[in-house]
Amino acid sequence: MTSKSKLRFKLLCIKWSKLLGIALLIGIFASLIAISLKLTTEHYEELLFERTKENRILLFVFPLFGLGLIYFLRQYAFRKKENKGIAEVFDSLRTGKGLPMYKVPSHFVNGLLTVAFGGPTGIEVSTVVASAAVGSVTHDRQNFFRKYKTEMICAGISAGLTALFNSPMAGILFSLEVITRKRSLKSFVIMATACFSALIMAHFLAPSDLFHVNVTHWNYGAVPYFIGFALFASLNSVYLTKSVLWFKARSAVFANPAYKFAVAALVIGGFLLVFPQLYGDGYHGLKELFLGSNTHYSLGFVALLVSLLVVKPILVSLALWGGGDGGVFAPSLVTGAISGLLFAMVANHFFNAHLIPINFMLIGMGAVLSATIHAPFTAVFLVCGITGNYVLILPLLLVCVLSKIASQKMYPFNVYTFKTAS
Repeated sequence: MTSKSKLRFKLLCIKWSKLLGIALLIGIFASLIAISLKLTTEHYEELLFERTKENRILLFVFPLFGLGLIYFLRQYAFRKKENKGIAEVFDSLRTGKGLPMYKVPSHFVNGLLTVAFGGPTGIEVSTVVASAAVGSVTHDRQNFFRKYKTEMICAGISAGLTALFNSPMAGILFSLEVITRKRSLKSFVIMATACFSALIMAHFLAPSDLFHVNVTHWNYGAVPYFIGFALFASLNSVYLTKSVLWFKARSAVFANPAYKFAVAALVIGGFLLVFPQLYGDGYHGLKELFLGSNTHYSLGFVALLVSLLVVKPILVSLALWGGGDGGVFAPSLVTGAISGLLFAMVANHFFNAHLIPINFMLIGMGAVLSATIHAPFTAVFLVCGITGNYVLILPLLLVCVLSKIASQKMYPFNVYTFKTAS
């Protein structure tokens, strides 16, 4: 090996040691943010929701208090700037400007307040933007990392989602399917390294799966129903997307933001009095549905499921319109599980289909998420990751791909692409 080759090899080793070292650090910090937000939100959401069982009027009061706190914090602590969710990440990548460090506490606090006080969104988008800000700040600190801006931001996002859902592949695939089209071995290795450290952190700090479900098998005879369900799931996703975009297009209905958050909170509170299952991210209600997935068909229960499917997207849209933090991740998972249970229950009752309801609930989670964010492979590995079970990976692949295609045929945009596409 010549002296030039040795020097080139040494420089390459230094370069990779820097990149992998900073990726490990990004993974640690992003996962700490994600895990602490997840555990804190779960704790206070459960605590406050228990209080509402003792005094139902709190279902009406809590959203007003949560969105009101966000409004005052935005006015006096966060530079009077609204959180725009993942659009902020796209803007940063497009303009070359970094995400400011205050976006970490801003999204952390606002995401916590929105969900813990009953806002029917989720902390996933808050985690994504806060984690992206960690990667963005890293690349701003040293000239060497500036040309790796996209890789650093995607490393933070991938690590944050890994910590939330216990699935490194879901984190990486979300960055590749949704955030950036920049694909190379280098970016994959950087994201994988960040996800590795995030997975280790999650193992010790938040080891349990999001949902404990027992899936043992699926039937090949259900394949025609999987195909039909993909269409049903895509209809639900398009309804969710159009609801969010409809309210977003009317952001100027009230010139004073104080009126906007008050109206949103009052409407959300009114609906929560009728449908307490939709309080917060809705995961508590989902766990109850998993436990009762073998409930026999009844007109009243079907009516409840249909009502939840209709109301949930409206409340999500209102929460975001009123200044709450969050996005369509958790709502897609919740409406997907509800639609899966509804579809299986109706098919079993009227067509004697012998479908396994819990399977359709899990496949529905992936299908609606895939159709909503146009990321089928992210959805597949995310559902497998949060359940710790890969038995359903083949039907998940089939339904997630079909639902994404069907939703794009019905409506070509999602909540991330509509603004730029239009």
